[in-house]
Amino acid sequence: MTPAEAKVWQAVRNRQMGFKIRRQHPIGRFIVGRTLAQFYCAEARLVIEIDGDTHAAPDQAAYDSTRTAWLEERGYRVLRFQARDVDNDLDAVLQAIREACVGRSR
Repeated sequence: MTPAEAKVWQAVRNRQMGFKIRRQHPIGRFIVGRTLAQFYCAEARLVIEIDGDTHAAPDQAAYDSTRTAWLEERGYRVLRFQARDVDNDLDAVLQAIREACVGRSR
């Protein structure tokens, strides 16, 4: 895991936010976390991605877009955060994750 991913994982693991969040969970033909340590909350059908610099590359951006569309067509929500956002304001990232989990688990 990158340092940003580790920060998020330390804050969400073991139901610290009231929801079970997993790392690298397979969904259909994609594995959430194939290229980065991504996270998944089954109760909220929420995929959480922490993107680093490699996600700006055209081929990676195209793959991410295809995967996001595929997931959303099947009822999942995808939250994307930049690694720098995690580093600069972890509390805001965690609040967005918490709100998405609460909003989608009702």
